[in-house]
Amino acid sequence: MAARKTSAMPLATTKWYRICITIMSNPRNLEDSDFHSSIQENLKELSAQLGTPLDEASVKQIYQNACDLLSHVSPSPLTLARVAGTLLVYRVKETEPQEIEWFNTQIKQCVDEEEVEELIESLSRIDSL
Repeated sequence: MAARKTSAMPLATTKWYRICITIMSNPRNLEDSDFHSSIQENLKELSAQLGTPLDEASVKQIYQNACDLLSHVSPSPLTLARVAGTLLVYRVKETEPQEIEWFNTQIKQCVDEEEVEELIESLSRIDSL
């Protein structure tokens, strides 16, 4: 995968990882509407904690974008939550459009969930440098 420039995006925010751990410890079927609602509620809460509260429509749009980006793989709930969280952080931190497009392209090029996870992990490593 292509390297990317470091941004101000703190992908490894402790709060988001706590949400992901909660999802991991309570796995649900991806089709479960409670699961979908839970991720959206957590996205809304996290946006407020990051200082940019988003309305329900914006949160749904971010969540739907994550689902659309991952439509070519069978993501686990954790992977879906992590991609949605990344999109949320990009949005509230006003990331440059070309960096968002780079991320979207990279996700679309991943052939499986493992590659998606590797991409997200690489973002954390790059941002911590």
